[in-house]
This record gives sequence, C-alpha cells and structure tokens, in this order.
Amino acid sequence: QVQVVESGGGLVQPGGSLRLSCAASGSTLDFYAIGWFRQAPGKEREGVSCIMRDEHNTVYADSVKGRFTISRDNAKNMVYLEMNSLKPEDTAVYYCAATPLVKVWMKCTRDEYDYWGQGTQVTVSS
Repeated sequence: QVQVVESGGGLVQPGGSLRLSCAASGSTLDFYAIGWFRQAPGKEREGVSCIMRDEHNTVYADSVKGRFTISRDNAKNMVYLEMNSLKPEDTAVYYCAATPLVKVWMKCTRDEYDYWGQGTQVTVSS
C-alpha cells in the first residue's frame, strides 16, 4: 500500500508560481496513477491534473490547461505539479492521491483514487 505526502504550498501573488511535490512511500510508484486534486472552501474536491505511467499520458482540468504541468520521477518516488500564472481562484487545499494503474486509465475523478495525502494549502492573493 502506498502512502503520499504533499509539500510546497504557500502564499503567492497573482501571476506567480509554485511547485507542489508529492512524495510516495510504502510501494514503488511504477504501478500507480497519481493525481492532484483541490478543494476550496464550500466547494467540492475537484481533479486538477493526473498522470498515468508518464508525461505522455496526462489529464488536466480545463481551468488549469496551459498553466499547470504535472510530472513524475519514478526513480525518486516523486510527482510534481508546476503551477504558473496563478489566479486567486486557484486558492485551495491541494491533495495528492494515488491509485493502481490497472484500476484507472486517463481518469482524474476523486472517486477513482484510493490513497490520499493530508493536503497542502495554496493561497493566491495580493
């Protein structure tokens, strides 16, 4: 069973950038899809971006396409979310989640992901 821990959140001004990291332990990442999800106050948790085996197979929410980039380094058991041109509406708690690749292919919906981190706060404000 895999465990994931997020880091890298913080306060950033509109137009700024942040890189979130997801560190996995307990199992190699090779057999897992990894997703980034976010939840703003009073809103449902939504999929931001998910990565399957590699960067050739990724999913992005329309709201972040062209601004966010997901990547993974299986050798280091790490997944990253590079966030550029941040907007106030990107403010949320960001969660990393994992699920077996055999269970989900090119899906980025929260119900499909089994193993969740505790989240990291991202606040975009001037």
